[in-house]
Amino acid sequence: MQILRVVLLISAGALLVGCGADGEPIQPTMSANIGVGSSGTYGGVGVGLRRGGLGVFLGL
Repeated sequence: MQILRVVLLISAGALLVGCGADGEPIQPTMSANIGVGSSGTYGGVGVGLRRGGLGVFLGL
């Protein structure tokens, strides 16, 4: 019974690693812009993190 449990754990770990579930790298992003409009100039900056299909972005 103990050997079966070890074999199942090793198989599950190999399956997770094989399908990419161990994680994708986190990619930092940054943006900056400067614009000119009828009311003057303006600027903005933003930073974010992206991992796979999920992204978080904070802009000021």
